[in-house]
Amino acid sequence: MKQPELGKKISELRKAKGLTQEELVEKCNLNVRTIQRIEAGEVTPRSYTVKALFEALDFAGIEEGPQNESKFQNSTLVYLGIAAGIIYFFLSIFEIGYEIEFLEGKEAISRTAFSLIKVFTYFGYVLFMFAWVRLAGFFSNSFLKIAAWAMIGANLIWGLVDILALQTDFFNLGDYYMVKISSFGFFYVLLGMSFTSFKNRYSFIPLIVGVLTIVAGVFLFSGIAAFLGLIPLTLGEIGQIGLMIYFITKIGGDSSPDSQIKVSEF
Repeated sequence: MKQPELGKKISELRKAKGLTQEELVEKCNLNVRTIQRIEAGEVTPRSYTVKALFEALDFAGIEEGPQNESKFQNSTLVYLGIAAGIIYFFLSIFEIGYEIEFLEGKEAISRTAFSLIKVFTYFGYVLFMFAWVRLAGFFSNSFLKIAAWAMIGANLIWGLVDILALQTDFFNLGDYYMVKISSFGFFYVLLGMSFTSFKNRYSFIPLIVGVLTIVAGVFLFSGIAAFLGLIPLTLGEIGQIGLMIYFITKIGGDSSPDSQIKVSEF
């Protein structure tokens, strides 16, 4: 079914259930403006969005149309992001440990070796966030997309600053360390809030991941209690990797934004 018939069908189903657009928003994790545009036939929603709307309206009369495209466009990027997230997670343990030693004036490894560890750590996290950008687009979560892009920008900037500090005599890691930690704390709070916006669609799983990430961000942002933030941050990042794997398996059967959807009549 194409627009505007699809929008009319959704509007009819919503009114038949006695729901307002605002109430439907709460059930399917979309914003009111999106619902309005879909019902008015102004936009063609992604197949996953249509499914979410029909599920929220308890309408089971949908069937998948023939698929001519791959199961999940750019799925390689998401799988690469999962791998990069795992590599980042383990590398970050060494990166944090060595950074603390450098701040204390103990250079356990050469600056070149430490620079390489930082490059791979930052690059791994950037790829991980790119995968979230891709998934955010598929799930129509603009908040997550913004937060992920913000994290990408922060990692690129601070990664460059760290390399300059290690390879030049312009400044030292300790000169800006607390500013870096606090800024990452702010972006972790944004990222965590974006995960909690999934709560209406996927129950408590993204909510737990989001809360852990927010708590970690608050500790990091405070500066004083930054070290305590490592515990919820570790749990939150493990949760993010697990959540990404969950999402990719959940949507593995259909990914094309323009996938055809057949809607059966009452």
